[in-house]
Amino acid sequence: MTKATTRKLRGQRAHYAGQAAEHVVAADYARRGCQLAHQRWRGPAGEIDLIARDGATVIFIEVKQARDFDRAAQSLSARQCARLAVSAEAFLADEPAGSLTEARFDVALVNGAGALHILENAIHAA
Repeated sequence: MTKATTRKLRGQRAHYAGQAAEHVVAADYARRGCQLAHQRWRGPAGEIDLIARDGATVIFIEVKQARDFDRAAQSLSARQCARLAVSAEAFLADEPAGSLTEARFDVALVNGAGALHILENAIHAA
């Protein structure tokens, strides 16, 4: 197997693992009574993995999947958080209350076994 083929297969595995993680997270939010509004919403600064609604609150959810929770958490950078905030601001612009809409940023960590740990209000927009 060539290096290019190995890289491609590794990338495909990561893509499917990420999709599976998003599915697990979306199901958990639904189980808790939240309504999934968007999956992989594309904003001006990048993609938001999941957007859910809990009553009037909009929840922006960044899903991080890795072998263990620590590695998943470490993969979220300050630069990525800033990009998420810009895209979330664009999303909120279309809400009736605009930027005054109650919102929070959650980080959902999924380990290699599919276990889930949600950090509510984990990212604070500047």
